[in-house]
Amino acid sequence: MKEKQIVKEKPVGRVESYFSSISVAAIKLDAPLKKGDKIHIKGHTTDFEQKVGSMQIDRKDIKEAKKGDSIGIKTDDKVRPNDVVYKME
Repeated sequence: MKEKQIVKEKPVGRVESYFSSISVAAIKLDAPLKKGDKIHIKGHTTDFEQKVGSMQIDRKDIKEAKKGDSIGIKTDDKVRPNDVVYKME
């Protein structure tokens, strides 16, 4: 029998705002995050997974961000303020 892989998630930040015209979420980080990481965004009506494609601070592209940074990432779906961002292991 094949074992089901358990995906571990740990909270890395919280959505502060969302810009629907450009599909970008402003996220305040509680833990480091880098381009290519797989994330899960979950809230009252939000629940989806995606890979971090582009990430910016003050409109400058970055590869990784640290705890305390406020970043902008392009999202595959609409997010809402206070949605929690989890990093998937």
